[in-house]
Amino acid sequence: MTIRDKIFDKLEELNMTQKMFSEKTGIAESTISDWRKKKTNPTADKIMVICKVLDVDPEWLLSDIEPQGNRGNPKEWYAIKAETDSGKLITAFNSMDKARQARLMGYAEALLNLER
Repeated sequence: MTIRDKIFDKLEELNMTQKMFSEKTGIAESTISDWRKKKTNPTADKIMVICKVLDVDPEWLLSDIEPQGNRGNPKEWYAIKAETDSGKLITAFNSMDKARQARLMGYAEALLNLER
């Protein structure tokens, strides 16, 4: 199933019109219509806002992987909002030099071992 197909299926599931979707995403209604008529997919810069409005993960939208609860394959990547605790942690980690990153990773691993 293409990205375009998933978007339109989800819109139908949510009983959301293309006009409503356009208003919520800020994507021109003509652009959304072109996806259907010209059988094209949205550009990469629109993926995150589409996921937010449709309340789906980028992994679901961009791949054929369906979530299977805890039985699915481990994620190889994550899309995380910067303003969440996880996002703030990643931002802080990325601002550190390699030595501090290694120290923080050691601390995190020690905490995980305490829980086991």
